Parts: sequence; C-alpha cells; structure tokens
Amino acid sequence: MTAIVHTPAELTAALGSTSPLVLVPTMGALHEGHLSLVREAKKLGGPVVVSIFVNPLQFAPGEDLDAYPRTLEADVALLDNEGVDAVFAPSAATMYPNGPRTTIHPGPAGAILEGASRPTHFAGVLTVVAKLLSLTRATDAFFGEKDYQQLVLVRQMVDDLNLPVRIHGCPIVREDSGLAMSSRNRYLSEDEARLAQVLSRALATKDLAQARSLIDATPGVDLDYLALTTPDLEPAGADDAGPKRLLVAARVGTTRLIDNVAV
Repeated sequence: MTAIVHTPAELTAALGSTSPLVLVPTMGALHEGHLSLVREAKKLGGPVVVSIFVNPLQFAPGEDLDAYPRTLEADVALLDNEGVDAVFAPSAATMYPNGPRTTIHPGPAGAILEGASRPTHFAGVLTVVAKLLSLTRATDAFFGEKDYQQLVLVRQMVDDLNLPVRIHGCPIVREDSGLAMSSRNRYLSEDEARLAQVLSRALATKDLAQARSLIDATPGVDLDYLALTTPDLEPAGADDAGPKRLLVAARVGTTRLIDNVAV
C-alpha cells in the first residue's frame, strides 16, 4: 500500500535510506500523462516516490494558484493502483520554512518562451525541483516532455550545479483528440476543448508557417508564442540542419495551454 508522508523524516521512516530512489515530481490533479511517468520510473527497479505539491513560488500574482485543482485523495488512489511506494505531500511550511529566501536563477534559457510570459516562473520551478531532489535524496527523476522548456532547464540545473541525479524525459501523452494531457484541461468547456485541438493539429504540420496559419484562422484561440528552436531552445530556422523543436502556447478562453513536438 502506498505510504502518504508529509515530511522528509516520515519519508525516511517509510522507505529507509534506500538507493536508488526514483522521484516523479508533480503538482497533483493527476492524469494519464503523470501515470505514464510513474510506469517508466518503476522500470528502474528502485522505490518510486511521487511528490504532490502545488508550488506557490512558480505562480505570479494573478495566476491560478488558488484555483489550481487539489485532488490528493483521488491522486493517492491512482498512485496506489500503480504500486507507488510513497506519496510525498509536503506543506508550504515544510518546503519553505524560512520563506522563499534563496532561489535558483534559470539563466537566459529561462527568459524566453514561457519565461517571457511568466518571468518568475522558472526560478520557482527550479527552486522547488532542487529542494525536492535534496529532501527525497532521489537518484533519478522523471519529467514529461509536455513541459519541454522545464525539462531543458532542469537538465541544465543538474548539469551546472553537479547534482547527483539522473533526469529522464518521457514523451507527451495525448487525449484521443490529440490535445496534450494537462491538469489545466479540466478548466476547458466542451467548446473550448474542441477549439484547443488546433494546437496539436498545427504542431503536426511540423512547419512554422503552416502552424501559425492554422492557429490564426481559429477564432477563440489567442496565440502567445509559436517558436521553432534547437533541442536546447536556441533559435532555429526551418532550413537549418539537425533536430528541432516546435513549441506553442495559447489561451483558449481563460485557460493557458502549452504543447510542443520534435521536428
């Protein structure tokens, strides 16, 4: 049965000082995308811990911190069914006992795309990820490619700060409609969910101009950015050699959605 713990001491009591230990960091409101990370994590053979913490540090004033779905009981039931060893569900006081005094600056790659729209976001993300890795003593951590810029920055942080953890990226899981699975999809009305399908259709063209035309031709979808980059988020041209990434962010109604695809 999955142990539910709220402090690092409780986690150690539940699992002991085991190594390897695999972490799947989440903010809860779990869906099939999260569970796919859990299944990949279990393949490593060590104990799997899923953290559930809605991190206030990555929400700017006016964003959806208070409205963000919190479904701990349902989340634990899903994770218990997957055979997760422990759920680490700390309080804000446990994570930030002295307040957010020290944060991790994401550097130039954190100031573009999502960082341009949400300038404080990635400092909050990297800080909480670093703390979760430290508090759990994880040797491996799994992240989804849906938050592609986040994955790039977490890898950058681990490399630059010589953190003793391996970061694993896993493919995007999509709904039958093609919409990338996200905890925020539950905010969408039926009509908005249909409109949002244009994002995955646009990315499927793997062409910047075609993707922009499709999105621009869809009333009710407010494009934030559409960008073609290298895998490391450097600007890229359509004729540049090598692998690339096509990334999009848009608002559908009041809900902000992101998606991306390898090119």
